[in-house]
Amino acid sequence: MEAEPWILPEQDELSMTLHNSAVTMNSEEEFYDAETGLESGDDLSDVSFKDALVNDCKDSSNAIRPQDNGVWERRKTLPAPMISRSDYSVWGILKKCVGMDLSKITMPIVFNEPLSFLQRMSEYMQHTHLIHKACTLSDSIDRMQVVAAFAVSSVASQLDRTGKPFNPLLGETYELTREDEGYRFITEQVSHHPPISAFHAQSLKQEFEFHGSIHPKLKFWGKSVEAEPKGTMTLELLKHKEAYTWTNPFCCVHNIIMGKLWIEQYGTVEIENHHTGDRCVLNFKPCGLFGKELHKVEGHIQDKSKKKRRVLYGKWTECMYSVDPKMYEASKNKGDAKIKTQQQCAGEETEGGPEVQETVAVIPGSALLWRIAPRPPDSEQMYNFTRFTMTLNELEPGMERLLAPTDCRLRPDIRAMENGDLDTAHVEKDRLEEKQRVGRKERSNAEEEWLTRWFQLGSNHHTGAQDWLYKGKYFDRNYTNCPNIY
Repeated sequence: MEAEPWILPEQDELSMTLHNSAVTMNSEEEFYDAETGLESGDDLSDVSFKDALVNDCKDSSNAIRPQDNGVWERRKTLPAPMISRSDYSVWGILKKCVGMDLSKITMPIVFNEPLSFLQRMSEYMQHTHLIHKACTLSDSIDRMQVVAAFAVSSVASQLDRTGKPFNPLLGETYELTREDEGYRFITEQVSHHPPISAFHAQSLKQEFEFHGSIHPKLKFWGKSVEAEPKGTMTLELLKHKEAYTWTNPFCCVHNIIMGKLWIEQYGTVEIENHHTGDRCVLNFKPCGLFGKELHKVEGHIQDKSKKKRRVLYGKWTECMYSVDPKMYEASKNKGDAKIKTQQQCAGEETEGGPEVQETVAVIPGSALLWRIAPRPPDSEQMYNFTRFTMTLNELEPGMERLLAPTDCRLRPDIRAMENGDLDTAHVEKDRLEEKQRVGRKERSNAEEEWLTRWFQLGSNHHTGAQDWLYKGKYFDRNYTNCPNIY
């Protein structure tokens, strides 16, 4: 059975599901290779979702139509609100698991959110505009500080997320193409035990590549759950021939037994520019005894001669700033930093959402690197999703015939939960789990190994460490050898 999260009956807030962590799957869960649903003669390599959208809108009177300018209007809410968790208690299970890896714990599906962990990984791309910005800058230190802001922003959507994503099935995939943001993204569940998810994003204009793999581990310590990040992020700015690598911070969810749940990210994140030797060290600060350091991030950028060039500060929940080291030290001595409400960043949506309110004391002379966009007004009722997240499981008209048959959007348990049908979601989840157990036994009896489709194990060209690397050709849309996992 798939592992689930843990929430007390009186509590409605638990962000157990993080970009850098997910509850692991039971070792019995695997799938066998099978035939795809596509006809062998189909050639979809030159077909786009946009083409399918136009054709389906012409052919079906019930199809959702695009905007007048031909651009697909993505949804701004989910089909059904978040399912109540108030009638469920999990302490009876968790009290026996102190100090254990939570990969074998089975919890009710009600504590999930209607997304696969693969879809959660695509939330790294929510602030892709920062990568585009870094590509335009001529100075390596300027590029590094924007890349650092991107690394911090990638965990921002975790705030107040109360459910865990569905554990990906072995061979499951997710693709995301955003022509408006200039990239496409593909991820695959490449290993079941241990659970490993690999991803690869690339610019549509050959400006950057962003890739990595995630192997999450969670432990329960009685009053808190700690997520240990495993896996390296690699961002390549192709024009500048630069590669940046880093790992994600630790995350801890507190007050599991009683009280209001809250999250802290902590630990040191080091970002290295393998071309120039520049390095950024970010300290995600622990909360501290009186909570004064909660959510704070501070660090600095140094060049290859180890000279400190910029100081970075802010909160991973709000914003990041950059300032000259001398001004930082002077301000620290004088205490003249002030908290002030900033104007919205260009390009960020504000319609229907609250104004941005910062709690960061801004040092005079600082430059704003990034600010989080406000969430939609009904976000609390929608699993605390951001505007970006609301769209991740959406099926555009005509999309089904172009997606790989392993894509998350085709998972019946996730689709049923998104529609508010918890009973069907539970039945489908059980069916899929049993199917993968059967597949694992069949492969074991036949002494066959699982073969990944889109990624292969290799060596990271920049760190030399073992990593899962994209093999390419997913977007040729030849799904002949895709497994039948649903």
